[in-house]
Amino acid sequence: MIRIALGAATLLLAACVGAGPVPPEGPRVAIDADFPDPAAITAADGTTYVYATQGMVEGRMANIQLARSRDLARWERLGDALPVKPAWASRTQDFWAPHVAKVGERWLLYYSAKPDAALADPERGLCLAVASAARPEGPFTDMGAPLLCGPGFVNIDPMLFADPASGRLLLYWGSGFGPIKVQEMTADGLAFAPGSKPVDLVAPVATEDPANYRRLVEGAWVTYREGWYYLFFSGDNCCGPKAHYAVMVARSRSATRPFAVKPGNGGVILEADARWIAPGHNALLEAKGETLLLYHAVDAEQPRSRPSDEVNTRRVMLTRRLVWKDGWPAVAD
Repeated sequence: MIRIALGAATLLLAACVGAGPVPPEGPRVAIDADFPDPAAITAADGTTYVYATQGMVEGRMANIQLARSRDLARWERLGDALPVKPAWASRTQDFWAPHVAKVGERWLLYYSAKPDAALADPERGLCLAVASAARPEGPFTDMGAPLLCGPGFVNIDPMLFADPASGRLLLYWGSGFGPIKVQEMTADGLAFAPGSKPVDLVAPVATEDPANYRRLVEGAWVTYREGWYYLFFSGDNCCGPKAHYAVMVARSRSATRPFAVKPGNGGVILEADARWIAPGHNALLEAKGETLLLYHAVDAEQPRSRPSDEVNTRRVMLTRRLVWKDGWPAVAD
């Protein structure tokens, strides 16, 4: 039997140190620092761990950022969950969008990274990878070779999901102006299942409509609810001067067949407001009978970490409550 823990059973409900008061149904600041593409999991002792894309922590670059909370009121930043780069990506610095799961007695960290080979060959893009550790805080050690490489940034944003119907482990990923994909993994979560092939689930929409968030799709997060598989995803441009990003949702009766996007507004359930720019790349968590989003967004009042940084690159970690109505999720406002 596969034993796997995905996501968090509990979630921060109070703001961290330095975060001001927020409306009851509005965004709640969890980590008021650049902490993009967050994913969370709660250990057996009740400690919640949150992992994020590379970033500066106390003046040093962390390949995979890590924080934890024992009381779900204050977060302790732990530094780097992947302190030693893999041999195949030892000279690059593109460690993106982690996801952590517990499979058996081992904690697995899925992430994407740029291989050293890309330094000599511009056609080489990012790779999917997996590392393991005996504890949720790591240190995680890469398995020695990437799972899958390809051009550009197609192979990013991995998310492992245990299908409750089949018991199979499934890896979702994708971006680079291609579709979000899924492929079966081996029972230990360390490789693609022999004979398995990737299946396209949600395709981008190639249009110059300024309201379109699906020019690019990425950041998959899957959950199962009342007979439906829900795929949360994000697009179109996460950050920078042209930041234009939102959370969307699609659903299917199968974890491995194409998903239908929520009707109306391109499936969007969360987009920018006057304070929070380009929200997206969410995790979905169940806490005390409520459904919550954990995601990043740029604070319009502080869009940079340093004056020399490009605008809209300081992505703060937020949480927000969801409600379910007529078989679809919506932000509780």
